[in-house]
Amino acid sequence: MAGMVAFFVPRASDDEQAERLYDAFAEFAGCEPAPRGRRVQTVAFSQDGAQWVAEVGAELRGERTTSRLRRGELLEHTETLSSTSRVLAVYPGAPFTVVTDAQPITGAPSEWANPFTVQPDEVTWFDPS
Repeated sequence: MAGMVAFFVPRASDDEQAERLYDAFAEFAGCEPAPRGRRVQTVAFSQDGAQWVAEVGAELRGERTTSRLRRGELLEHTETLSSTSRVLAVYPGAPFTVVTDAQPITGAPSEWANPFTVQPDEVTWFDPS
């Protein structure tokens, strides 16, 4: 499929190290590493009234849209949300598990637990080859 991204783990210097890190993050998160062909690049999910995206290699990002009636007109306001937590891996399951570079993996604080689980609204898979 055109446009699919090859599997990677941020900060891995080669494919072998990427596999070792992927397995180590799964062990840290208490979940099973996915086989090639079932590895998650991006997961979109709802959390606390906002739509979030966890994409491997990127910071967590989201949007919250609120509506209110003002002088008989419905006004919508969309707020862009972000987190300094960078996604290291996403593991499929029920629920999906997201591992970030926040504490305890690094000393970086985060408003997100690490790891955290989500029920996906949408999933993008890495290239299976």
